[in-house]
Amino acid sequence: MKEFIVSEQFNKTRLDSFLFQMDSSFTRSHYKNLITNGHVLVNGNCVKAGYTLKTNDKVEVEMLPPKPLETKPENIPINIVYEDDDLAVINKDKGMVVHPANGNWEGTLVNALLYNIKNLSGINGVIRPGIVHRLDKDTSGLMVVAKNDFAHVELSKQIANKTCKRVYLALLLGNLKQSEGVIKTLIGRDPKNRLRFTVVENGGKFAETHYKVLQTYKDFCLVEFELKTGRTHQIRVHAKYLNHPIAGDDLYGGKCKFKTNGQMLHAYKLEFVHPRSHKLMQFEVGLPEYFLKILKNLQTF
Repeated sequence: MKEFIVSEQFNKTRLDSFLFQMDSSFTRSHYKNLITNGHVLVNGNCVKAGYTLKTNDKVEVEMLPPKPLETKPENIPINIVYEDDDLAVINKDKGMVVHPANGNWEGTLVNALLYNIKNLSGINGVIRPGIVHRLDKDTSGLMVVAKNDFAHVELSKQIANKTCKRVYLALLLGNLKQSEGVIKTLIGRDPKNRLRFTVVENGGKFAETHYKVLQTYKDFCLVEFELKTGRTHQIRVHAKYLNHPIAGDDLYGGKCKFKTNGQMLHAYKLEFVHPRSHKLMQFEVGLPEYFLKILKNLQTF
């Protein structure tokens, strides 16, 4: 058991942030779990991780070590578009979770990668080996995976510097007034639903998306989106911001008249500079069969 008395320096500091600053040998998320499970008391009481501390508060912590997480390789087929000693490019199926998390400890892309690709970077730890960027569960398409830490760092720099080109196709509800445009907003957590993100006036992270309408249908349109930043749910949030959410994206108001099993969003183009050879790498994959079938049916209306 550890005890802390909150000094003036940490007045109005979040509890989980305070604990991390007191002892950074564990992650902030680990401290959050300790708080949630009643292993942290403030003035003798259980509180939430976001509790705002006051000067002279007494904080007691039962310092339980984090449970070791073991991600097991699973013989799950994956579509490897390209592979060399430094990286692999994957065409992820719709419905596959990228990395293990609560409720999805098995059957993820990471489980499949550990079986199909023997060497992966270790920067993101045992839960996200090799994962440089991610796609949502129901978003299909291209992802680059790092096979060593050198490649991981260099690829991450390209994403941060906006030199990694990621282009998506999405079917939106309705028809856009403008055939192309640029969306620049701040994106933050939606206070009404913690599963969602939304455009905010203050306190969010800058997000930029370019879009172009490729085809219009009755009540729908096929749109190309290019990410300039990589915020969580960015295209889904920006489509809703345009008042034309992605078809099948129930979380963001995209419920439609036909079954989609999630948002109709596909990462079809990926472009980056190879971290070692410095060669420009360009990849493109067509739309999945289910997506093509829906577009074909829309042409008959």
